[in-house]
Amino acid sequence: MNPASLRVVSAGPLVTFQDGGRIGHLRYGIPASGPMDRSAHAIANVVLGNPAGATAVEVSRAGASFACVGTSLTVAVVGGRFRTSVNGVEVGSNIVVTLVPGDQIALASGPSGSWAYLAVAGEIVAPRWLGHTATHSLSGLGGGRVTAGLDVEVSAARADPILDGAVAVFDSNDLVDGAVRVVLGPQDHRFSAEALEHFVAVPFSLTEGFDRMGVRLDGPQLDLDAALSIPSEPVVRGSVQVAGDGVATVLLADHQTTGGYPKIATVVGADLDAFCQLRPGNAVRFIPVMPAEAITIARSRAAAFEAFRDDDLLRTRQLARRLTEADLIGDVGVD
Repeated sequence: MNPASLRVVSAGPLVTFQDGGRIGHLRYGIPASGPMDRSAHAIANVVLGNPAGATAVEVSRAGASFACVGTSLTVAVVGGRFRTSVNGVEVGSNIVVTLVPGDQIALASGPSGSWAYLAVAGEIVAPRWLGHTATHSLSGLGGGRVTAGLDVEVSAARADPILDGAVAVFDSNDLVDGAVRVVLGPQDHRFSAEALEHFVAVPFSLTEGFDRMGVRLDGPQLDLDAALSIPSEPVVRGSVQVAGDGVATVLLADHQTTGGYPKIATVVGADLDAFCQLRPGNAVRFIPVMPAEAITIARSRAAAFEAFRDDDLLRTRQLARRLTEADLIGDVGVD
């Protein structure tokens, strides 16, 4: 039997292999990378019975399309509201579908969202660097870019049509009216009083300067009240750094590990997935919270996601598959 694979028919910029991220290497100057929308990436995998951090294809708004080759294969598409189609027929934006050889699945920019994840029932075979397929977009280290003509091999491939259908989306972190929670600092004291007031009172919008490393914001100029240059120090995902031109940039999955620009705030991790799904022109408002509140928010969201994963994804979806494999419901007819 021929092994299953997905032949890349087309792929725009910033379409890459991503696993859960290269955690634990920031101290060595190595970004974690991994998915821009971590919850969507995990959902796409878990709904198929994969580990949450398994390798998937991250698709940008530029889109991508794939042809099923070899054997039948069940795939999941989860993330922004992309237009997903099979053989030219739209099937929905968050969906599990089983492909047969010759089928083509296409992901194209839809009403909203900037990233979607194509996961497979099985294991995507992709190059690893330091044990991970997570791709650092600037260097290409990791699984690498997904480009037209590439055959994405799938080991232990499964066709599980019983899983087909719409996928519930974990949306407890939707940004209401563009409100993004932040913890001020660690260099908020280096900004003028007016800059700090504007940062929390005046809306910003995302610009076209948007990639996996970060996004520049359009909004009030954030003037410094002290020296621009500070000793280079570690930076984290979600840092809002301000360069000498007074323009704020939110650092994302491929952010540098150290930097000397002052950071006026850090986006609360629970809001980062939804923030990454925004598009250029979308407005955001920064809402300051205390560090203790940010910790409470993070723990609450983690608990909510775990419950969602267990109830909506594993219990509902995978129970049917396990019963079928045990042949407990295989011969039951439904009138």
